Amino acid sequence: MGDDVVKALADLEEETVMEIVRKKLEANEDPLAIMEDARKAMEIVGQRFADGEYFIPELVFSGEILKEITAMIKPRLTASVEQKRFGEVVLGTVAGDIHDIGKDIVGFMLDVNGFQVHDLGVDVPPQRFVEKLKETGSPILGLSGFLTLAFDSMKQTVQAVEEAGLREKVKIMIGGGQVSEEVRAYTKADAFGKDAVEGVALARRFMGL
Repeated sequence: MGDDVVKALADLEEETVMEIVRKKLEANEDPLAIMEDARKAMEIVGQRFADGEYFIPELVFSGEILKEITAMIKPRLTASVEQKRFGEVVLGTVAGDIHDIGKDIVGFMLDVNGFQVHDLGVDVPPQRFVEKLKETGSPILGLSGFLTLAFDSMKQTVQAVEEAGLREKVKIMIGGGQVSEEVRAYTKADAFGKDAVEGVALARRFMGL
C-alpha cells in the first residue's frame, strides 16, 4: 500500500492520498514509513518538473499536499518520540532560491527526532543566518538549495558565519537537488545530506549522539 501513497501524491490526487494516509494511521502503520513514501513521491514530482511535465503550480500544489500529510502525521510521531531536545538547528533556503519542499521535509524530520528547528524560510540572505545563529546559540546550520545558483549563496553564507567569528562553534550541513561532495568542498560546509534521513543522521553526529 506504500506505493499507493507514492503514486497518489506524485499524481497530485489530494483527496486520494489523504484518505490513504488516514487509513494507514488508523491501522497503526509506522508514521515514518508514510513520510518516507511521501519523500519518494516528492522526488518523482521533482523529476517531472525537471522533465517539463510539471510546472511551478504543480510544485506548489504538491508542497501543499505534503504539508497536509505532515500535519496529520505529526501528532502520531511526537507521541512516539521521547520529547527530549538534543539541540537546536537553524535552517533555511539560501538567497536567490525559493524552493522549500526539501527544506520543509528536513525541518519536519529534525523536529520529530528531537531537535528544535528555527526555520527562516526561503531566499534567506547570509546575514540573516548569522543573526539567528547569534540569537539562538545554535550549534548546527542547515542550508538548502535546489538551484545551482544556490551554491554561491551557500558559499557566501559559510563565509559570513566565518567572518562573524562563529565558524568554530557551528557545524554546517547543506542539501538540495544538485548538492554533491564537490559542492560541499566548494562551499566549505562540513557535510552534505542526500535526503532528510541523512540530514537527521548528520545533526545527531554533530551533537555527538
